[in-house]
Amino acid sequence: MASPNGSRILVTGALGQIGTELVTALRDRHGEEAVLASDIREVAGHPAISGGPFIVADVLDWAAMENLIVDEDIGTIYHLAALLSATGEKNPGLCQEVNIGGMVNVLELARIYRLRLFAPSSIAVFGPDCPPLAPQQTPLNPTTMYGITKVAGELMADYYHAVHGVDVRGIRYPGLISWKAPPGGGTTDYAVEIFHDAIETGTYSCFVSAETRLPMMYMEDAIRATLELMDAPADSLGPARSGYNLAGCSFSAGELATAISERLEDFVCNFEPDERQEYADSWPDEVDDSAARQDWAWEARFGLEDLVDEMLANLTSMREVEV
Repeated sequence: MASPNGSRILVTGALGQIGTELVTALRDRHGEEAVLASDIREVAGHPAISGGPFIVADVLDWAAMENLIVDEDIGTIYHLAALLSATGEKNPGLCQEVNIGGMVNVLELARIYRLRLFAPSSIAVFGPDCPPLAPQQTPLNPTTMYGITKVAGELMADYYHAVHGVDVRGIRYPGLISWKAPPGGGTTDYAVEIFHDAIETGTYSCFVSAETRLPMMYMEDAIRATLELMDAPADSLGPARSGYNLAGCSFSAGELATAISERLEDFVCNFEPDERQEYADSWPDEVDDSAARQDWAWEARFGLEDLVDEMLANLTSMREVEV
């Protein structure tokens, strides 16, 4: 594929959990003016807005997106705009429209304007027929609309790369845990909410069972993985380029609660599973990320104990500053 026409970076869905930290990391690396953050809404004081250029943009508006690409000299897109699993199940039609429609638009723009594209996938692509340790290559039969849209996204990315030469790359993110931004309506949100409630009230009502084990990752690892994948030489990437499995650390909800209670002695976690339990049960316990380790030397740095220490320390400090 030819070099991108533009020199700047566009991040869609920049106000979300991933976008909040990715925009900052990209601006630290490339400079504030080189990274244009965008979202469908504006939030006063958000770091993606206050830290550099920001524009309100709808990824479903083809004309507006095309004008943005041309006018703002865009050469690379990090396409994060999406509805997540729990939110998507409440409105499956909108989930299809945003997740698939937005993906089609950015892929077509990448084809026409020779853009590099990062388009994340998710462990939600796996279904209940997947082994507990999810291999890179396995049948993908998700049971959520979000998972279905992510499978479609991977397939479309593979097509645009194979047929049109688009340099598109993606990661199947596990559950992401961050103290800098609230979760955005996913099934793994409990792994973030539990820290906030532990510090603020000393109790948490968890919406999955104590035995529920899922792949998780500290956000610092996820951002580093994203940048490392985009830095990797194109010829080093294999068939997984549109959706690399990425392992951080896998643990059960009960193990997470125990790790927190070992640091906050009065913390109590109650387990009251709701409809999100079914979504979690359809996903693997952990993933095999050997393809990522082989193709671009991926290696996670944060385990459960490190993650808990980081979350509690940072959220406590942030709360003390606010008070």
